[in-house]
Amino acid sequence: MEKRATVREVAAATGMSIATVSRVLNGQANVATHTRDRVLQALRELGSNAPQPRATHPSPGSVYVRCPYLLTDYFGLVVTSIAETLALHDLEVVLDSGVSSQSAPALSRLAGRPGTSGAILVLPPEPAEALDVLRAAEVPLVVVDPRVELPRDVVSVSAAHFAGARKLMAHVVGLGHRRVGVLGGPREWLASDGRLAGYAAALADVGVLGAPELVRHVPEPTEEWGRRAAGELLDLGERPTALVAFNDKMAVGALKAARERGLDVPGDVSVAGFDDLDLSRATTPGLTTVRQPLQEMGRMAVTLLVRLLRRHELEATHVELATDLMVRGSTGPARG
Repeated sequence: MEKRATVREVAAATGMSIATVSRVLNGQANVATHTRDRVLQALRELGSNAPQPRATHPSPGSVYVRCPYLLTDYFGLVVTSIAETLALHDLEVVLDSGVSSQSAPALSRLAGRPGTSGAILVLPPEPAEALDVLRAAEVPLVVVDPRVELPRDVVSVSAAHFAGARKLMAHVVGLGHRRVGVLGGPREWLASDGRLAGYAAALADVGVLGAPELVRHVPEPTEEWGRRAAGELLDLGERPTALVAFNDKMAVGALKAARERGLDVPGDVSVAGFDDLDLSRATTPGLTTVRQPLQEMGRMAVTLLVRLLRRHELEATHVELATDLMVRGSTGPARG
């Protein structure tokens, strides 16, 4: 009798791991088209007695969703929309959330959850190289709001940070402000770069170069760090007439700093944020901000992941969703 080829021999012929070959032979959906084609070619070359793959089937499964932060306001909206949309596709959620999930990289945490169809990572703290390892391991993966610039093959969805920041700063300079303080986020975050560039573009449109002494970066975009950074700018000999913050929490900190110094908002200084969380409507005055489509980001992440699971070709791998400017009482005309 002719000897039957083994999975190990198929793996050796393709240069792939035994696990990857097994996924193809078992008809699992989470295998890239080019990988499946290489295995099928090797099967043809090995002859009819090689193990044959089962029919592929996009059957329902589970999706690993990792959000290594507390599920409050911002992250809660994103994760809830992901879970609701996965349910519409008969996909279960394996949720890994909270600060404790930062203790190990996503690859090692995912490795302990066999049988998952794919993964959605929200603002992952890992470097781009670690995320590329996940993609190279044939794990269908979508990143929501990437912290760092990603390789082209790693699919992501985020808000249009540059366009939103430019629209906000255009509103501020349209009110006559030229000396504008920027409460920036962490230097290494991709969103910080995009928003700073948007602020600078709107200032350049009216012939103003951003002054480095009016920019403050913080290690974490929290209310307390926003209060400290705003205090430093408001204590300058020539203080800014407006402050734009990386997010709404930092903007609330800026409101506190202005109040501590007896300054009226927006009479003495205008303040603006980014995100349009619930707290932006609870401040006095209401906070001018940029609305990020947080729930739509979650829905879009699931849509992209489902297309990956069905082995569709994605022409746009880095998707940016439009933002809206929400003008409220915290911004007003600059005093002459």
